[in-house]
Amino acid sequence: MIINKATITLGIIAGTAIGATIGVLLAPEKGSATRDKLKKEASTIKDQFIKDAKEVKEDLTKTAASGKETLKKEFVNVATKASYKTDHVITFLEKQLAILKAKNKNLQKTS
Repeated sequence: MIINKATITLGIIAGTAIGATIGVLLAPEKGSATRDKLKKEASTIKDQFIKDAKEVKEDLTKTAASGKETLKKEFVNVATKASYKTDHVITFLEKQLAILKAKNKNLQKTS
């Protein structure tokens, strides 16, 4: 969505710049008046572009922050699941160790 918004914004700015330039160039005015109008239009377009670029940057920053929070939550979930799995493995190993100790005691009695 952000990419589409940026593309649309750039398209609007480019279209505005081209339209304004053609309109000013075709208008029957002195060269100095035409240049002044072009400078004003260029300044307006530049200001709008800066404003739109800041907005897109803010959107990207928000999206990145949101993604970062989601990643943190997922990491906590994975870590929690891994902890439970580790606990199960430790319990299994402890049971196996108890069985081995019992077998080892039987061997010690018979020797």
